[in-house]
Amino acid sequence: MTVVLLDRDGVINRNRDDYVKTVDEFVFLPGALEGLAKLKEAGITAVVISNQAGVGRGLVEPSELERINRKMLRTVAEHGGEIAGLYYCVHRRNEGCRCRKPEIGLLRKASEDLGFDLADAFLIGDAWSDIETGHRAGCRTILTLTGKASAEDIETWGGKPEHVAVDLPSAVDWILAARRDKG
Repeated sequence: MTVVLLDRDGVINRNRDDYVKTVDEFVFLPGALEGLAKLKEAGITAVVISNQAGVGRGLVEPSELERINRKMLRTVAEHGGEIAGLYYCVHRRNEGCRCRKPEIGLLRKASEDLGFDLADAFLIGDAWSDIETGHRAGCRTILTLTGKASAEDIETWGGKPEHVAVDLPSAVDWILAARRDKG
């Protein structure tokens, strides 16, 4: 089973400095729905792994996060895609949580729940913490340039992504090519 672990904000939807706090603030990035549909069409399982500290900070109501999730899942399905699992850490950075990226607790949970090997998974993110998480878990990593990081930023990172893509559809194309090359 090929699995793609995706950060949410900055990969699937527009990232906001003040958090996506309401369903109305959740706006899909151009091409994201098509990229998710292409994953499903290729038989690849998509899983969302996301820090959502806005909940822990009291800026996002848990019920609103659920509404955002339902809207995202419904819209993805309406466009031919599928998200097999949603894994969120709602803790703040200073709480020392084992599930908050760059820790790998959420990835381990997804792996156990869905029955896949992290070493066979791809992780797509828009920030250093995503790429670091992927490295710690043994995943292949892809940085998209649709969120927090720029191509220049990665020069300062200790661990670089295996690939840099302009957006989610480009990342999906790279994954599909890597699968073909593998065999």
